[in-house]
Amino acid sequence: MSMRNSGVGSPLAKLYLADELAARWQDFLLLAGRVLIGWIFVNSGWGKLMDIPKFAATMARRGLPDFLGYLAPPVEFFGGLFIVLGFATRYTALLLLLFMILATFSSHRYWTFSEPAQRAIQSSNFWKNVSMTGGIVVLFVAGAGRYAIDRLLRRS
Repeated sequence: MSMRNSGVGSPLAKLYLADELAARWQDFLLLAGRVLIGWIFVNSGWGKLMDIPKFAATMARRGLPDFLGYLAPPVEFFGGLFIVLGFATRYTALLLLLFMILATFSSHRYWTFSEPAQRAIQSSNFWKNVSMTGGIVVLFVAGAGRYAIDRLLRRS
């Protein structure tokens, strides 16, 4: 329903205004959201790509097999890059969902820390990852939007 039909004096008029704003700016906002979500993966994954063996050596203390230490950096970096570019967005979102579940439950097990400061830091990181995972789910559902490689490929 447009604001014109809702009655300007209606208490819901401002809600309709937000709906119209979201609809008008949807593709730009999806691009901005993709950049915001994807950049953290690009940034973090780049550091791990620069020394994969060093990162792989941390897998044992996380309770994960070593081979995941060789898979995770490219998944993280290229997954983030694909999200930013809007390339294979839904497939990439699914891959990053799996990555986030493994990373969150292996690296931020705050409930295993007895020291309050470390427990608080890991709890914050755990819930940050949960929030990021929510953003990835929304991106999976919404898709990449108009300003994406996915859109260009669909036209071909």
